[in-house]
Amino acid sequence: MKAIYFDGTPSIADLPQPVPQQKEAFIRVLRSGICNTDLEIIKGYMDFKGVLGHEWVGVVEQCPELSFINKRVVGEINIGCGTCWYCKNSLQRHCPRRRVVGISGKDGALAQFLTLPLDNLHPIPDSIADEEAVFVEPLAAALQILEQTSIRPSDQVAVVGDGKLGQLVAQVLKLTGCELVLLGHHQEKLRIAAQLGISVATQGVIKGKNYDLIIECSGCPDGIQHALRLVRPCGRIIVKSTFREKVELDIARTVVDEVQLIGSRCGPFAPAIRLLSQKLVQVRPLITKTFPLTRGVEALEFASANKQSLKVLIENQK
Repeated sequence: MKAIYFDGTPSIADLPQPVPQQKEAFIRVLRSGICNTDLEIIKGYMDFKGVLGHEWVGVVEQCPELSFINKRVVGEINIGCGTCWYCKNSLQRHCPRRRVVGISGKDGALAQFLTLPLDNLHPIPDSIADEEAVFVEPLAAALQILEQTSIRPSDQVAVVGDGKLGQLVAQVLKLTGCELVLLGHHQEKLRIAAQLGISVATQGVIKGKNYDLIIECSGCPDGIQHALRLVRPCGRIIVKSTFREKVELDIARTVVDEVQLIGSRCGPFAPAIRLLSQKLVQVRPLITKTFPLTRGVEALEFASANKQSLKVLIENQK
């Protein structure tokens, strides 16, 4: 099969098709998405070598569970050991022996085929198109915020970062009725959010500790420092960004201001699928460009070089 393989440099490689293990499905990938994590991996994040990609939709071609055959599915990215305390308490994403699709120990979805355990799969209804289904994983990550903290309509909330995840987070939080603003540097990205009814502002223009909750989605090492400049005493910061660089954090500042600092990663797929099916979150405006798999390296270069771009998709052609 063709795949985008990373071993220090991304390339289009001819690889053997993956062989499904017990309780795994063999899946033909229809479309996949390039995430900021993929771009960070290329810079050295996680020291990963293998097939990139963890946002995808595909069709099950082989599976021990016959009800999945020929069904479109998406998949959760964490594969736990199944036996530790975390796995037994539905926290596979924190299993110390976990594999993570396209990130750690498991080949990803920027390929013609992949395998994944049945427990990770979620069927996609016909009401969701392929290019929309690719967004289930990052939309689930946005919804994890609502699992971790309560948001009241009276809360002043700022999303720092106008990229792919920041846009999804803003759409999700808009549904809570809170006082929301999306902060960013890129006028075209901010324009897209504004057209979806989200208040926007150029990052750096807004000053002062005026926000009860900050969602940090900038993808930049200085994003957390900016969040600390905006959050009120006794406020909350939820950190979504991952990147290769280490960040210095003024812990004393969080102590004196009694700021809650919350890390946030993967989230629930079922409500993400419902939001897309009910058209409560709009993802098509976030698609900047689609490339065929054979031009996958070019797609990665485009996503990395074009700061005004949002989601870049990879389409697999039969």
